[in-house]
Amino acid sequence: MPLYIVRQDITLMQVDAIVNTTNEEMKGFSGVDYAVHKKAGKKLDKACERLRPLGLGEVKLTKGYDLPARYIIHTSGPVWQGGTEGEEYILRSCYERSLQKATEKRLKTIAFPLISAGVYGYPKDKVLKFAVQIVSEFLNDHELTVYLCVYDKTSYEFSRTLYGEISDFIHGDSEEGYCQNPDTASRRLQQECSVASFAPVCSDAEEFIQADCCSYAPSAPSARMAEPKQKTVKKSTPEKNKSLQEYMRTMDKSFAYKLFDYIDASGLTDVQCYKRANVDKKTFSKIKCNPDTYKPSKQTAVAFAIALKLNINETQELLASAGLTLSDSFIFDKIIRYFIMRENYDIFEINEALFEFDQMLLGCH
Repeated sequence: MPLYIVRQDITLMQVDAIVNTTNEEMKGFSGVDYAVHKKAGKKLDKACERLRPLGLGEVKLTKGYDLPARYIIHTSGPVWQGGTEGEEYILRSCYERSLQKATEKRLKTIAFPLISAGVYGYPKDKVLKFAVQIVSEFLNDHELTVYLCVYDKTSYEFSRTLYGEISDFIHGDSEEGYCQNPDTASRRLQQECSVASFAPVCSDAEEFIQADCCSYAPSAPSARMAEPKQKTVKKSTPEKNKSLQEYMRTMDKSFAYKLFDYIDASGLTDVQCYKRANVDKKTFSKIKCNPDTYKPSKQTAVAFAIALKLNINETQELLASAGLTLSDSFIFDKIIRYFIMRENYDIFEINEALFEFDQMLLGCH
């Protein structure tokens, strides 16, 4: 893990492997297949000549040649015929076999297009959600960073109902909204909203640092991490007379200590927690090994709050330990509030919504 949805041309992805959605002939006639063959060069054409034919739902591997990716995993997706000809079964096979091939080759990163979303006619309201479902199921048991590349918004269809509800919430038209003047709020929020950069952000070159390298040692659940000793400040000391040194002694827990308190209270294992948070092992290791100095991005901190199913107050408490907060002044924050208030902690559905509103996604950043 993790899984990211990115708005990017798949031929530009600098990953271990990209998936090329093709047909039986593997000749690069149209769509993603054409773009991959054009960018990879003539050597790919010759390699595919030796490998064809390619059966529906099957996969075959070639080098990446002139692409930034090291390998290309070719798969043949279904043509939509109303859903009665095993299209869902074939599409699932395309994703699962591609993922299995990546793990067999011990690859760390893989990028998918939305298979069968173009001229093959797979319904746009199903294709993204189905891909997310299959990939997230696979990642529960495997360590792999996966990118779903969406070339543009014509490739899929986000729920119009959900989009309308979130939009109303952002602009203060719902019962939880705060804006007295939705038009003014809309103008302000539009100014604040910028298209996020979705370049890969988590390095995968290093192996996971095992827990025994870290400074903390697991013990009883109530004492996951040895906290710094604090001297008690006498109650008789007036606040205004405290020295800076005395104030520093009464600092709250850092993000890492607070996070592990919540993990212990939730009953989740560390692995369950970071997978639910769409965070990779390397990032989680940094938190464990540097509890006093680690400071997460807002996306990572919120991802852990979602994984732990924290309410708004608990989420704010966790964010505050990292010097962060959820505000009513930013689209990202309002979307997170929308889902938490409705007790919807499906991180991939939240990320779909964030992607639709051009916001950074939850996870490792």
